[in-house]
Amino acid sequence: MSFFITSVGSGNGAALGGLEGADKHCTTLAEAAGVRGKTWHAYLSQQALDGKSAVNARDRIGKGPWKNAKGVVVATSVDDLHSDNNKLSKDNSITEKGMVVNGRGDTPNTHDVMTGSTLDGRVSTDAGDSTCKNWTSGGEGAALVGHHDRQGGGVNPTSWVFAHPSRGCSQENLKASGGAGLFYCFAV
Repeated sequence: MSFFITSVGSGNGAALGGLEGADKHCTTLAEAAGVRGKTWHAYLSQQALDGKSAVNARDRIGKGPWKNAKGVVVATSVDDLHSDNNKLSKDNSITEKGMVVNGRGDTPNTHDVMTGSTLDGRVSTDAGDSTCKNWTSGGEGAALVGHHDRQGGGVNPTSWVFAHPSRGCSQENLKASGGAGLFYCFAV
């Protein structure tokens, strides 16, 4: 396994402890699932704020290929991952435990996956918060989210990386638009 959606979020919405906290969460979940000896990075972008440099999610995840917990290759490279050829879908974008994440039509719908990224996996340069204050806010702000099942509404409803902004950064606001504070993890 070298790719998964977190089976649980932080419990505090998008307050993940920054990129470092999100990466640690990926590692903890992977190791609990029996996958050790890999360096895990969350697929999250970071804005240039408060003395931090901008970071693109696509630049954090290595070169690929990536396999899910069932051994399915979901993408062979960064370019493949961000193309229409990737194999990301409700059935293939699964947790570290090999479980399918609820999508559109399921109760509850938890298909919104936080990325803070544009369609090509880069940090947004538009004005405004797109990363819940660089993954430190469980209240104010917003995050760009994708749909792991590639269905639903928003400006890009079939995008796994950027379907729409969240309603806010709290656990309640993430749930209100179809999320649960989950994010993607990749082995570098």
